[in-house]
Amino acid sequence: MLWTIQRQFESDPFYQMRGLQREMNRLFDNTVTGGSFPAVNVWSNEENIILCAEIPGLEEKDINITVLDDKLTLEGEKKAEPLKDDTVCLRKERGEGKFARSFKLPYNVDSEKVSAKYQSGVLTVTLPRSETSKPKKIAVSAQ
Repeated sequence: MLWTIQRQFESDPFYQMRGLQREMNRLFDNTVTGGSFPAVNVWSNEENIILCAEIPGLEEKDINITVLDDKLTLEGEKKAEPLKDDTVCLRKERGEGKFARSFKLPYNVDSEKVSAKYQSGVLTVTLPRSETSKPKKIAVSAQ
């Protein structure tokens, strides 16, 4: 019975095309340049936005962070590990190449006070809220 079902699928003209599509999706899902690298978490409160990005294998000089108003852009490059001439690659799952991600922030930040640290493959960016974007409390006076 299982063999009969298998043969029916194999006789479907689109069976191999769907398999090829799955393989292509898997290939592109694993590339560094995809929209999901680096993986990030973003938190905010009244004072700061904190962005943590997983970027293992980079050096600080390979990471560029720019902030303008309410937009943060994170760029970098994961360099390929050089192989010796007599070495053959059997499997390659770790991505390499340039990447860039931009994030719209919930409010403008003070770009002069932005700080970043990179430790154990995790980049942590602290973005203080600009004074002009903080809500102002208005005192109400009685007449």
